[in-house]
Amino acid sequence: MTIVLRRIVSVFALIVVACGFAVAQKSLAVAHPFEPVEELFYEAEFNRAVLRGLNVAEFKLRSERTPVSNPGAEAEKLYTLALSADVSSKGFFTKLFNLKFREQIQSTVDASNFTIQKSTMLDEQGKRVRTSETLYDRSKGKLSWTQRDPNNPNVEPRTAVVDFAGQLQDVLSAIYFVRTHKLEVGKTFEVFVHDSGHVYRVPIHVLERKMMKTIVGKVNAIRVEPDLFGPEGMLDDEKGQFSIWITDDEKRIPVSARVKTEYGTFDIKLKRVVYNPPA
Repeated sequence: MTIVLRRIVSVFALIVVACGFAVAQKSLAVAHPFEPVEELFYEAEFNRAVLRGLNVAEFKLRSERTPVSNPGAEAEKLYTLALSADVSSKGFFTKLFNLKFREQIQSTVDASNFTIQKSTMLDEQGKRVRTSETLYDRSKGKLSWTQRDPNNPNVEPRTAVVDFAGQLQDVLSAIYFVRTHKLEVGKTFEVFVHDSGHVYRVPIHVLERKMMKTIVGKVNAIRVEPDLFGPEGMLDDEKGQFSIWITDDEKRIPVSARVKTEYGTFDIKLKRVVYNPPA
């Protein structure tokens, strides 16, 4: 259960990849709904039988513009997006299983065409620690992934070089990628996402629209379900179902998600949104 929960929470980013159609080229002057700076705070709760509403994890997502120092007439309009996620166990989960986990992900994206450029990850599970870095070369259609064990620097790192074509995201940039598009109920799309040296093809189903009460008020939201479980999914050795609700407005904020597994149900809810926080 510990491994399943850690993966469920850490790949929350992938839950919201609801429309993996290609990103159209945008004017450099057009801002995305999460610019210039946005922070999203979530909590994950566990429910099973008499165990209800037990806090098991929390995480923070942040997007921020980073200027690019390139000469030329358009230099003042050029920037990348620095995306980050910080996920950690808490409360019931830590006490019951005596295990703490934490994941930190950082992604750099070209804001003009939403192309992933670089990803880094820190993965801590108790005393086990792994770091990884992925470099994406769109011109050559290749990505290079390297994973290291900081506690054993003499151990040879794991590496992978993978070919890719078209639009590719990592599990973090996928959140923001989908928020650049409008979802349509009844549609099914596919998206390609890289994780740990593998590229996954994920079918996404856009299922329904309804009014919901959320931390950002009473809003219309759209429910989507990605196929993450099964032989070819990211959670290939588990059975379950993902659902997520995304606001149907210009912000397209993921406000809640539900993960059903054989161990129980995990509810992930948005608790706070901060725009342009002080440094």
